[in-house]
Amino acid sequence: MTTKQTIPSDEDLTAFIDGELTAEEAARIEAIVNEDESTAERLEFLARASLPFEQAFAPLLAEAPREKLEAMLAAIPAQPSAKSNSAPAFATRRRFLGALAASLVAGIAIDRAVIGIGRGFSARDENSEWRAVVADYISLYTAETLAGPAPGREEQAAQLASLDEKLGLSLSPEAISLPGIDFRRALLLQYDGKALAQIAYLDPETGPMALCIVKSDAGPKAADLESRKGMNVVYWSSATHAFMLIGHAAAERMSAIASEVRGRVAA
Repeated sequence: MTTKQTIPSDEDLTAFIDGELTAEEAARIEAIVNEDESTAERLEFLARASLPFEQAFAPLLAEAPREKLEAMLAAIPAQPSAKSNSAPAFATRRRFLGALAASLVAGIAIDRAVIGIGRGFSARDENSEWRAVVADYISLYTAETLAGPAPGREEQAAQLASLDEKLGLSLSPEAISLPGIDFRRALLLQYDGKALAQIAYLDPETGPMALCIVKSDAGPKAADLESRKGMNVVYWSSATHAFMLIGHAAAERMSAIASEVRGRVAA
């Protein structure tokens, strides 16, 4: 009879991603990942969550009470571990400060960001992967993230122009307008080495909403609906680009909004 292997903890999976395990431990986790779908999905999520905190949040961390935090960290008692070659929980300061940075900046907008993903952990299709990454990112947004006055038409056009150059589109404020929903900003991000446009809106009824676009050679696809991170996503593609509209509005309303904007943003 085959003995079921113990499912690794998030700490073990993070150490695997960071290359901090022994060859024997890494081989054990790799075997579990290959056999257990839920562990493979968790590993993919943790890999996707490894954002560049140091570069992105350096100004914010510089203002944090570092001495006090270091003292708090030193006061945490070491936990015994059965792994002779592994550090105890919280012994890796990079992980602790990375988690701290994430908690400090949740809900704060980043005007220029890079989202990376290790694609070796999953055989899902390209369009499913990028939608998952975007949903993770948008799930951090709150109404406060997008608070403030809506930019005028000229500023909107200037922001959209920077997207056009990278994506080969011709977007205008009129083309990307959503009925009854305020435009907030257009961001240029990056997914898997490709430019990714994120046009953020604030719906007075349901909060943050975003229209996202990335180049794709997967071919045309009719609009479809899915749910991610508690939000509804309407997605479709043309011959050259993939699109998604994501937000907290009801599925029927999201579909109606996407239907209006779909024909106006074609390449």
